[in-house]
Amino acid sequence: MSDMSANIMRRDERQRIALTLNGRERSGHCEPRELLSDFIRHELGATGTHVGCEHGVCGACTVHVDGVAARACLMLAVQADGRRIDTVEGLAPEQTLGDLQQAFQRHHALQCGFCTAGILMSCADYLQRVPNPTEEQVREMLSGHICRCTGYTPIVAAVLDVAARRRTQADTSEVEHA
Repeated sequence: MSDMSANIMRRDERQRIALTLNGRERSGHCEPRELLSDFIRHELGATGTHVGCEHGVCGACTVHVDGVAARACLMLAVQADGRRIDTVEGLAPEQTLGDLQQAFQRHHALQCGFCTAGILMSCADYLQRVPNPTEEQVREMLSGHICRCTGYTPIVAAVLDVAARRRTQADTSEVEHA
């Protein structure tokens, strides 16, 4: 058997993969064509990641892969082998809501909740990259998500609130250390 054919998996063959899920080493078995979203939910039990359209359009399945927001329905589970995956459960590891989740609660930025996990993951990623966004920038980022309940306005308000509070904390911290 050549080296190349040794790496080819049969359609019905299950493969063991190991990854870091929300800071914990985890492993499980998947078929070659199993989506990361299904693997996370069914094999690893992280059911906060929702599956909506399965085409990458709705954003409900957004997770972080090695620190960057990605659609779990567009990635195969085998592609996650050896990588760091963070889901919405990772935003509250001690069962205490993070600042972004608290802002969503304060601004009533969720209703049915189906899209919320994916939106939270995109917002967390976005605020890391763009800590001082404008309303227009937040709306542009959210355009990759479909939410049929909120009308987006409370979500935008929550994201802008978090950005402002983080700036205030950073400014306070700088004054205290000066």
